[in-house]
Amino acid sequence: MRCPYCQYDESKVIDTSHDLHGGTRRRRECEHCHQRFSTYERVINTTPLMVKQDGSREEFDREKLARGIRMACAKRKVSAAEIERLVGTVESNLQKLGKSEISSRVVGDLVLSGLKEIDQVAYLRYASVYLNLNDLRSIRDEIDRLLENK
Repeated sequence: MRCPYCQYDESKVIDTSHDLHGGTRRRRECEHCHQRFSTYERVINTTPLMVKQDGSREEFDREKLARGIRMACAKRKVSAAEIERLVGTVESNLQKLGKSEISSRVVGDLVLSGLKEIDQVAYLRYASVYLNLNDLRSIRDEIDRLLENK
């Protein structure tokens, strides 16, 4: 690490600590001028661009996803922690794919899979929008599929 005072390229680490956000703080001392300085390291997690059905692209928006899940879970016994855990799981799965672009269908499928485990009514609410269940027959068919898998 280059010293900010004398620009010498060698320094030694005196102390290392970690913060709550996954960052690492290192206290260093320059081997040339013996000045001390701190550096911070943090992982930069990237999520792929979402490719919508119409072909448009947009950045993954964690808050938008959480809002949609919260709406599906409104007035249900689903804790904020469960919603946050589902959002985190979806985001983590997207990062693990390692792709720069991904179909928005993948996100929807991940959410549906998670909601099916958490609350089946919330699952139906989300599915009615996501899967475009726009009549009673399609909703009934989805309920039947849920009941078959119990």
